[in-house]
Amino acid sequence: EDFLTLIFKAMMKDTLNSSHPVSSAVQSSEQIEEMFDTLSYIKGASLLLMLKHYLTKDVFQAGIEVYLHNHNYGTARSDDLWDSMNEITNGTLDVKKMMKTWIVHKGFPLVTVVRKGKIISVQQEKFLYRVEPENWTSDASYLWHVPLTYITNKCNFTHCINAYLLDQKSGM
Repeated sequence: EDFLTLIFKAMMKDTLNSSHPVSSAVQSSEQIEEMFDTLSYIKGASLLLMLKHYLTKDVFQAGIEVYLHNHNYGTARSDDLWDSMNEITNGTLDVKKMMKTWIVHKGFPLVTVVRKGKIISVQQEKFLYRVEPENWTSDASYLWHVPLTYITNKCNFTHCINAYLLDQKSGM
């Protein structure tokens, strides 16, 4: 419950146009200090939970083990974690490409699902709670790779989870 409260506070901050990405190039020590705030840590933890759910616990854990083994007593960059996950998924999913969309964009997408008969369509757009005119920037280039999981009435919840990666503005 406490973690959910933290997530919702971080999401509220991340909805503002004055938010910042989880990862970005820095030019000064002040920018480094600004990067390591609650938003970065909580959003980062949320993104790892999202990835774990999408990849499955076993695949995610195997990727973490490869990452820790490859960078034992060394330095690492965020790409190194995604590369380790790619190693485990054997090219079936480009984890680096997917996660880059989450860590280099500020904010998060609003995903709308519409059902017409047996046809399900989904679309994404950048979610902004409150637009601050002095900080407004165009969000036309924002596109996330949104991992969606779902079940149908033909499946048992624990044994038949389907996955879909929304990597366009809309899809079916």
